[in-house]
Amino acid sequence: MKIRLDQLLVDKGFFPSREKAKAAVMAGTVKVGGVLIDKAGTKIDEHVQLTVKEATMPYVSRGGLKLEKAIRQLGFSVEGKIVLDVGASTGGFTDC
Repeated sequence: MKIRLDQLLVDKGFFPSREKAKAAVMAGTVKVGGVLIDKAGTKIDEHVQLTVKEATMPYVSRGGLKLEKAIRQLGFSVEGKIVLDVGASTGGFTDC
């Protein structure tokens, strides 16, 4: 039977929640059968070998991982530039 990767990681005790599992998958720390998978919703055979490389989160939240991926894929450099992130997210706030 196939199951979502994030759910399988929780079921096998690698992570306490799907959100934590999803963050690890997005961070590139999970291999399925020796292959790096970066989509938490990927359907995986429940008997496949899972490898989780321990990693510390380099950012405050997963939003940092998303920004890093976008910058890398778009191929532009932010080095030496001043940037402003004016977005608000769950738990965040805006004033006015």
